[in-house]
Amino acid sequence: MRALGAIKVLGRTLALAVTLALTLAAPGRAAETIRLAVQKTGTFSWELAAIRASGLDKQADLSLEVNELASTEAGKIAMRAGSADIILSDWLWVSRERALGAKLTFYPYSSALGAVMVPAASPIKTLADLRGRKLAVAGGAIDKSWLLLQARMKQDGIDLKSAATIVYGAPPLIAAKALDGEMDASLNFWNFCAQLEAKGFRRLAGIEDILPKLGAKGAVAAVGYVFDESWAASHRDAVARFIAMTRKAKELLVTSDAAWDKIAPLTGTIDPAMLKTYRDRYRDGIPRRSIADEEADARVLYRVLAETGGRDLVGPAAELDPGTFYHAVPGD
Repeated sequence: MRALGAIKVLGRTLALAVTLALTLAAPGRAAETIRLAVQKTGTFSWELAAIRASGLDKQADLSLEVNELASTEAGKIAMRAGSADIILSDWLWVSRERALGAKLTFYPYSSALGAVMVPAASPIKTLADLRGRKLAVAGGAIDKSWLLLQARMKQDGIDLKSAATIVYGAPPLIAAKALDGEMDASLNFWNFCAQLEAKGFRRLAGIEDILPKLGAKGAVAAVGYVFDESWAASHRDAVARFIAMTRKAKELLVTSDAAWDKIAPLTGTIDPAMLKTYRDRYRDGIPRRSIADEEADARVLYRVLAETGGRDLVGPAAELDPGTFYHAVPGD
């Protein structure tokens, strides 16, 4: 299956490369500017560092205008205000925005998800063992990973929200509480889980591990490049070149450990074990499925999230909006 996935990725990349080559064959073409709103501490900055270090932006004939922001919410504000062409967000938010009238669209960036982490010597061996324990949850009561975990536990007759003592907090705070031993277990974003893993913590269950039980047929890209569909329609070549460029950057980060030398300063650590864990988890999260397969699984998980999180999470739409995923890329 891994080999088949690699072949599919290669095929899509070759198709995009042909598009890129034909586009760049036009003489005298000025580099097209794309405005990116990027969380300063996020992994998108890692990808951009690899792109610039290897000159992939110049090869794609793109000028990337990067606005570094403090949070993902700031990126959403920039998108709504029209001051950014592309941000990173999730298909859940895109579908909700579409239901409210904003015609945004989504293209997969990463399937890396969080995990439930416990200390190495913890007696907690299964998710059922979380009953009666203190569980720290990053991202709040309607965090997607938390809702998916609850949905999975309900299949086994466990209402985890009431069966365990739940403490919510920002991801760095949750990681700190885990390291200090204040919590029996923690559910955090993937990069904070990588920090704990490098410190000897054990992955009790990755959220990606529970998705098949909820109806998904493969790894689902939760985070993606988000842009306005009308902008994409009028900049179709630029979007194709951008996606081809980011695919090449991901391939580089999969095949070259040396490429990570440019990223290391952005991770906030010099610990070799932590850097290796970041690298391995990042690579694991690179999307390798067709857009049709991604969308089909997102549609299934959307229903699970809508049932668990309600209107507070998904807004007025009970189903994933049909235009949520962007399909106009060669090879997809």
